Amino acid sequence: MSGSVPRPVAWGTVSSSAASRPGPTADVAPLSLCAREPHVPADRLVAEMVPPPRFDAVRFGTYIPDPDQPSQTEAVRVLEGFAAGLNGAPAGDPGRRRLFGFGKAPKKSPAGPRGVYLDGGYGVGKTHLLASLWHATPAEPSLKAFGTFVELTNLVGALGFQQTVKTLSGHRLLCIDEFELDDPGDTVLVSTLLGKLVEAGVALAATSNTLPGKLGEGRFAAADFLREIQGLSAHFRALRIDGEDYRHRGLPEAPPPYSAELVTRTAHATEGASLDSFPDLLDHLARVHPSRYGALTDGLRAVCLTDVRPVPDQSTALRLVVLADRLYDREVPVLASGLPFDRLFSEDMLKGGYRKKYFRAISRLTALARDAGRLTDAR
Repeated sequence: MSGSVPRPVAWGTVSSSAASRPGPTADVAPLSLCAREPHVPADRLVAEMVPPPRFDAVRFGTYIPDPDQPSQTEAVRVLEGFAAGLNGAPAGDPGRRRLFGFGKAPKKSPAGPRGVYLDGGYGVGKTHLLASLWHATPAEPSLKAFGTFVELTNLVGALGFQQTVKTLSGHRLLCIDEFELDDPGDTVLVSTLLGKLVEAGVALAATSNTLPGKLGEGRFAAADFLREIQGLSAHFRALRIDGEDYRHRGLPEAPPPYSAELVTRTAHATEGASLDSFPDLLDHLARVHPSRYGALTDGLRAVCLTDVRPVPDQSTALRLVVLADRLYDREVPVLASGLPFDRLFSEDMLKGGYRKKYFRAISRLTALARDAGRLTDAR
């Protein structure tokens, strides 16, 4: 696919496209996530900062604006112009620095924003548009980066702040999906990082999550985003994208879990499936840096879990959220016994500051659990 980057497969089995087509085979020994301790080199962490496989094929032309929401059509128009305007000298080049207003600026600075922020509720296609911007930007994939806020903070944790600045400073564009405003420390860290990247001439684009107290509003507030990134706000043009509010759709009901016997039998009959007990997997996640969770899932065609039970604490819950994101990005079905996924998190967690993350994890794991139903069709 033009503009996409093949993701390394460290475990030597299948690509993500093959992983979406699991099927029954003769009895095979299932894999185990708990047996994997991936060591991911820094260059792979950066190389994997591309749109997830489910967004490989999206383009501005595949985004269908709602005719009743003119802001959606306007957002496409502005983003197409923004992408075209990035067809200049590579980031870090002195000419590039002048283009974005740093160093010795020319007498006449070009018009246009240095960054864009997509402001809108759930389900209006912000990630689709952000990935389309990445694909449309006229630069080699190695000069563009796309990742969630969590992936960016994990990159800093793995590489260190200065090395992250050095690594990303040569990029033409950095896209950040789900910029999280619910953790002040991480927000300040990433804001400082973005300031350094802007100085190096890197263009920015972002979507964001709501602040904890704003979840019920059903849309993201651009003023909150611009305030939280402090001195960077002048570099962003906010694009409001109106559309149906996510509250009208609600979370899908989680499918009932299967028996442990069926989950185990399916794991043995599905090539490339893993089989682990849920408590053991949660313990293992504590020993693997979240930046490696993508590598943890390399080559998997399905994840089979037994004894799903409530997550015991918030640190464990947040690690599970990251794993759920990586599995969802790679479209890996999840077959489980025990409790349904909508009972993973306590009432206190679902009412706390990280509740949006937990609702997202429930939604994504539920979708993957529905996908796993086809694994049992031949059982």
